[in-house]
Amino acid sequence: MVLKIGLEIHGYLQTKEKLFCNCKAEHGLKKVSPNVNICPICCGYPGAKPMLPNEAAIKKILQTGLMLNCNINKKFLWQRKHYDWPDLPKGYQTTISGSYSIPVGQDGNFLGIKIREVHLEEDPAKWDPVNGCIDYNRSGMPLVEIVTEPDFKSAEQVSLWLKQLLLTLSYIKALDTDSGIKADVNVSLYGDRIEIKNVNSISSIVEAIKHEAKRQKTEKPLKKETRAWLPDSKKTVKMREKEEAADYRFIPEPDLPIIKLTEQEIKQIKSKIPESPSEKLDKLIKKFKIKQKEAEILISNLELVEFFEKVAEKIPADFALSWITIELLRVLNYNKKKLSDVEIKPEHFVELLELVKNKKITELKAKRILNGFIPRSFSPKSQAKKSARITDKKQVLKIIEKVLEKNKKAVSDYKSGEEKALHFLMGEIMKLSERRADYKTALEILKNKLKHHSEN
Repeated sequence: MVLKIGLEIHGYLQTKEKLFCNCKAEHGLKKVSPNVNICPICCGYPGAKPMLPNEAAIKKILQTGLMLNCNINKKFLWQRKHYDWPDLPKGYQTTISGSYSIPVGQDGNFLGIKIREVHLEEDPAKWDPVNGCIDYNRSGMPLVEIVTEPDFKSAEQVSLWLKQLLLTLSYIKALDTDSGIKADVNVSLYGDRIEIKNVNSISSIVEAIKHEAKRQKTEKPLKKETRAWLPDSKKTVKMREKEEAADYRFIPEPDLPIIKLTEQEIKQIKSKIPESPSEKLDKLIKKFKIKQKEAEILISNLELVEFFEKVAEKIPADFALSWITIELLRVLNYNKKKLSDVEIKPEHFVELLELVKNKKITELKAKRILNGFIPRSFSPKSQAKKSARITDKKQVLKIIEKVLEKNKKAVSDYKSGEEKALHFLMGEIMKLSERRADYKTALEILKNKLKHHSEN
């Protein structure tokens, strides 16, 4: 017995409008009242004709195919996929799949898993079987479907692969990440394919695979069937016999033209595809000598890793690394922003690090300046004079004497053996000097002064 697992992955493409009309494509975490983003086209009114497909959705699906190393077909056509279900107002789904279809991309390979095809289709509406109500807000949303070959051997392999897939597609902003993904999971121990429909998270996909593999050991499937995953009881239940392509009565869509591409158009789209996370990881380790753990932090976000690459061309990578993975992320997280939400120019960031590296300003002062880079950066050189590091020992001594005079209790605590009093006094020194005092110089003079206090 050999466990074979294949996936049919669905995700919402990140577009502003639906696939065949101008209605807003709002989904994910955003709460939208039922049936507000609708029109005769996405509600399937008799006589309503689809508009030409959303150009942004076509571009996203082509980019997706290219990121998964697929061969892109120069023409593909729309088909009607018929089935009788309350969530389908027209009685059919418009899709680039089916018996006579030519997928957008095919014969790809992503991290050792063969990609059978990548295609585009519209989402049905949302039907609530409890009250019978239908919300057409999502009807007509552009969906990507990625179909793999049954190359997975374990649930754990599927989990790691899906995480890398989502990271890779985030580089082209293909998917609405707030909406997550859904997958039809095909599991087979004996050759008869069992499909588990609409599993809606990576953790649930893993649980469904493990349960189904265990079930098939004791309940050998006699023929293909479709099952549902019940997350509360952690098991699958039979829904129906598995449909074949003929059951959907695919026919070409007469109201939509065949989409044709030239070789030049495909090359132009491919030229704008960014390096994949795995390519970025390899570059960071080899070119910039970054350790794998730090490199993995950087590649988790395309804007972040590209920002690092620009900075590291001007500043030693090992010096720039912590300023980006720790300090820059600290500032962004505090302001609840992503790098793409703000305007931080790499050249301003480089200027800031050069001031620190050349000991023109203290690290503490640089961190304070960096805090001011939100929402828009500026040249820190303009603040360099008034932010200059104080290294003159006489100046530092004057500051320390003022601090000791105002904080006699802390001095007394230090004499009594409380080491934390030293940290408190250093904090006061940095505060009084507006974070300009050279830390090493100040600490040396402070300890010397406290020693003399102790002797007295």
